Amino acid sequence: MYKIDIMTLFPDTMGDMLSDSIIGRGQERGFLRAECHQIRDYTANKQRQVDDYPYGGGRGCVMYAQPLCDLREHILSGADGERVRTIYLSPAGKTFTQRDAVRLVNDYDRLILVCGHYEGVDERFIDACVDEEISIGDFVLTGGELPALVVADAVCRLVPGVLPDEECFAEESHWSGMLEYPQYTRPEVWRGRRVPEVLLSGHHENIRRWRRTQSLARTKKRRPDMFARLEPLDKRDLKLLQELSEEEK
Repeated sequence: MYKIDIMTLFPDTMGDMLSDSIIGRGQERGFLRAECHQIRDYTANKQRQVDDYPYGGGRGCVMYAQPLCDLREHILSGADGERVRTIYLSPAGKTFTQRDAVRLVNDYDRLILVCGHYEGVDERFIDACVDEEISIGDFVLTGGELPALVVADAVCRLVPGVLPDEECFAEESHWSGMLEYPQYTRPEVWRGRRVPEVLLSGHHENIRRWRRTQSLARTKKRRPDMFARLEPLDKRDLKLLQELSEEEK
């Protein structure tokens, strides 16, 4: 069973999000467990205070190291022989990618996700207890809860058994370094727009080729940075890339 522990000031809200849909079903079936822990329960402050003004002055407050460290140690006390990774969700961290999600599933059995608030957390907690810092983009949020949910969702859906089979994610955007091809469903015509004929043909090889072409074209147009790093899989890819180049002339 894969485990994720989220250290947060809002465990009820977070828990509700993780108990629904695919992640919730994964927990019900015993493939994973996602648990949220209230940071305030571990503070030594009688008023359950978890933050104070920063040394050196400045606006806002900084979260204490003590309750964060004590909560983490409580979680680790139940991690018998598990490979555990402690991650602080921070705008100063490395930008999270699909490759990171795969790494965290393959290399670890348990994640501890730390949600900061206010002006962040005492740097000494990060130095002593955090294995890596992760960001979900170059912007700032009011807390680490949304980034923690993003990381948890991206990781949990890759846990074996959570999705029916590997094909559910192996052809998705970013899995193979490309964006996913367009998808269509019924009706065949909607507001004068038709589903591409090739998808109605039943010819599997033609459909595969169309989807691969669409993925390449979409990646080249929308994410040239990804396209520049793309390595053709085989001669068929090289031919498709050549055809795309000729169409642009």
